[in-house]
Amino acid sequence: MKEKLTIVKVGGAVVEDELQLSQLLNDFSAIEGRKVLVHGGGRRATKVASQLGIESHMVNGRRITDAQMLEVVTMVYGGLVNKSLVARLQACGVNALGLTGADIDVIRSHRRPPVSVTIEGTPQMVDYGFVGDVDKADGERLASLINSGITPVIAPLTHDGKGNILNTNADTMASEVAKALAAFFDVTLVFAFEKPGVLADADNDNSVIPVIKAADFERYKADGTISGGMIPKIENALQAVEKGVSRVVITKANAIDGTHGTTVC
Repeated sequence: MKEKLTIVKVGGAVVEDELQLSQLLNDFSAIEGRKVLVHGGGRRATKVASQLGIESHMVNGRRITDAQMLEVVTMVYGGLVNKSLVARLQACGVNALGLTGADIDVIRSHRRPPVSVTIEGTPQMVDYGFVGDVDKADGERLASLINSGITPVIAPLTHDGKGNILNTNADTMASEVAKALAAFFDVTLVFAFEKPGVLADADNDNSVIPVIKAADFERYKADGTISGGMIPKIENALQAVEKGVSRVVITKANAIDGTHGTTVC
């Protein structure tokens, strides 16, 4: 029987909220057994970019990353946010190690080519810039670290093997890491953010959709119930389940025990 592993992905909104973040780190530290933390930091990156006079652009919940923005996200994700989380987990007794995809060649990607996306009902070609789509996550190498008692804390940056850092969606990172580790562990993937789950009504936190399957997702996308950044989150969740991850839960940052929220299957 495989040992249990919990992977928690925490979004940028939680990272920016001290109360929510403190609770999440305490809860994460209390998780029994092996664990991994994958973090975002988009709101902090947007704030720092603004302070530097760099405008942020998003398309369907994903960041356009030009050369200037790449410098910002590398500093913010790989430095400021990642090392702060590592230090705070150490204070909680968790032997954390901060990683980007470039570190020990753990996650490789390729630069995303221009793609056609639908914006307000109109198809448009969009160049996301220095954004990476994952080719491979090294589950064996990560498993070796985890089995040695280390808790990886993974920033949403990858590399292409040619010396280039690429900005990569944190939900995608979490999904790819979960899929790679499913060969070695019984994996539960938890997407923790500021809402209690996927909502049928964005203005009503009590409208949590308890279960979403692939067919449900297509229907919810079509009628607009699910939109924006929630689309790639659920896409990544469904892909993880298809590749052997035991369970995926989308829930509030103070409920990472998996007993509440939306289960994607």
